[in-house]
Amino acid sequence: MGVNPDIAGRVFPPAEPYLVGREKIREFARAVFSENPVNLDPDAARARGYADIVAPPTFPIVVQERTLAQLLAEPDAGIDFTRVVHGDQRFKYSRPIVAGDELTATLTVTSVKSLGGHSMVTSESAIVDATGAHVVTATSTLVVRGDES
Repeated sequence: MGVNPDIAGRVFPPAEPYLVGREKIREFARAVFSENPVNLDPDAARARGYADIVAPPTFPIVVQERTLAQLLAEPDAGIDFTRVVHGDQRFKYSRPIVAGDELTATLTVTSVKSLGGHSMVTSESAIVDATGAHVVTATSTLVVRGDES
């Protein structure tokens, strides 16, 4: 069974809210080798006008992962995780993520395409804060390898 093209356009329920912790930001910053003081030091972040430390630009993948888990668990999607390769990742920000944000993500499958026996599933996770204001949209393309012949 291949990827079900009918999942294009499907919108999933919002994932559980994610409370952004200061230490989670620091851990992520260290993992991506960020030495930017606004990612590590609250005083440096406040000096730049932020309420607390700022997450590195790729941090939303942590929040988006919850929505991608919904997609991968969808019984009729036809996505075999053992055949998935991450093809592309993009972020479009309205504002930076800071420690203390409570973020909720909602996933929409924007397209399903076939290419050379493989499927490309593109989805967007719209991430909002506790007031419902847009923070960032994370767009991922998953490549689902076809059967080897």
